[in-house]
Amino acid sequence: MRKKYAIGADTGGSHISVITMDLEKETVLRNGKACCVVDNKASANDILDSWKTAIEKSISGIDRDQLSGIGIAMPGPFDYTNGIALFTHEVNKFEELYGINIADRLRQLLDLPDDMPIRFMNDATSFAVGDAWKGKSCKSKRMIAITLGTGLGAAFIESGIPVLERNDVPRGGCLWNVPYSESIANDYFCTGWFVRKYFEMTGKTLPGVKEIARQAAIHPEVNAIFEEFGALLGEFLAPYLQKFDADCLVLGGNITRAYNLFGPAFSAMLESKHLNINVELSVQMETSAMIGSARLMNEDFWKQIQPLLPLM
Repeated sequence: MRKKYAIGADTGGSHISVITMDLEKETVLRNGKACCVVDNKASANDILDSWKTAIEKSISGIDRDQLSGIGIAMPGPFDYTNGIALFTHEVNKFEELYGINIADRLRQLLDLPDDMPIRFMNDATSFAVGDAWKGKSCKSKRMIAITLGTGLGAAFIESGIPVLERNDVPRGGCLWNVPYSESIANDYFCTGWFVRKYFEMTGKTLPGVKEIARQAAIHPEVNAIFEEFGALLGEFLAPYLQKFDADCLVLGGNITRAYNLFGPAFSAMLESKHLNINVELSVQMETSAMIGSARLMNEDFWKQIQPLLPLM
């Protein structure tokens, strides 16, 4: 008999957020949401205890016998097929989890049956899957989703399914590692780029885009940073939008909250490339990644996604 509920989790660098989904109604339970702060530099036991705490809170309102499994949106590097963490010191987070089978440990910590499915998908892909399933892009045939935050996440979606290995997408559906200007894309379309640009302009350091956006409201010259970012982003994405023949571009991540500042330059650049594409700002934001990971418990979807995991 099909079980009714699925857990969807998103493991960010500073926290884990969890939802419970009713698979029959395809809705998120109001009392199934939970969040827990995570120190990504802590010991493996401390990190896993934080994840356990959040998942336990989400599960507490349902009958465990009706739990079909847990889907987790996980950043890389990660062995998504076998559930093993591959984070190294170069990644600068979750290093203490290296080599640990996360699925096995969570089953132990949560006292779940050995055969309880715990499935993993790349966090940017989970975000795109969730938006394509329940977001503003749900009617799109070919969508590219971008997450803009501490790094650049991307996913190419066709009819709700990620495309990872085809001649019209970069390998793995990734853009962060694509050569761009003097480095790679991840060094330009991220929070760190804004911090560096603001320092070059003012000689002062601010921690993130939100704080720099506040300065733009006070000092109009700071707007030039956002205008440059928007133009660069449009120039970078245009060839991929054209090649994939995307009918929708979804933007998520914390930097997207400043779209009012970089959006005009971004749109102008796309127009200059003769791209008339529907650009959507994710309403669900982080929730999309949780919804996308919960969808891993849909067996029809899982059959389609499972062969793709080694490519993520």
